[in-house]
Amino acid sequence: MSLIPNRKLTDAGNPAKPEGEAGADMLRYMNEEHSDLTLWALDLIDYNNISRILDIGCGGGATLRYLSERVTDCHLTGVDYSDVSVALSKEMNAALISAGQMDIVSGSVAALPFKAASFDRVVTVESFYFWPDPVESLKEVRRVLTPEGIFLLVSEIYERPDLTPHCRENISKYHMNVPGIDGFTSLFHSAGFSDVAIHTKDGEFWIAVEGRNRSTAPA
Repeated sequence: MSLIPNRKLTDAGNPAKPEGEAGADMLRYMNEEHSDLTLWALDLIDYNNISRILDIGCGGGATLRYLSERVTDCHLTGVDYSDVSVALSKEMNAALISAGQMDIVSGSVAALPFKAASFDRVVTVESFYFWPDPVESLKEVRRVLTPEGIFLLVSEIYERPDLTPHCRENISKYHMNVPGIDGFTSLFHSAGFSDVAIHTKDGEFWIAVEGRNRSTAPA
């Protein structure tokens, strides 16, 4: 488990909201560090018959790049409340932005700068740890999802008895939201997601929580 393996780099960069050159260095490092987790999770997404995908907390831009390799006819949008993250994501994906296939904007999950029902799929990788008011933030995700849209939340860890002391120390130090499987399920249901599926990977502490937005579907 590699949660915050480089304490010095992470402390300098501020994982909750990357800042300055230290934040940019941390994001570049995280792009590489979380590549296996991200690729595993993105393979869980159903990409059929969709036209718009949102990445919340787009960080260093790697998730958007990986998404662009899976879809050729979808418009991709990234949002992050860190100016450093927005700049680095734009730098990594400059060609796709110039081609009109992607846009990256500043904004917070607490008040996403998009109209209701704007996206068929929404993903977030390694950002939920720092979301304010998790239930209200998840409601905001549901707001921007289309009817029958799907949200995939990806985290490197979740609460379980065998988390290491070092991992628990980092969770406390950085004030991270780390629910367990039942906790994630409860949060998603509280936010209005009618169907919740949990994905984990053998041999890893990874979790991907899939919420389906079926609020307007017939009973």
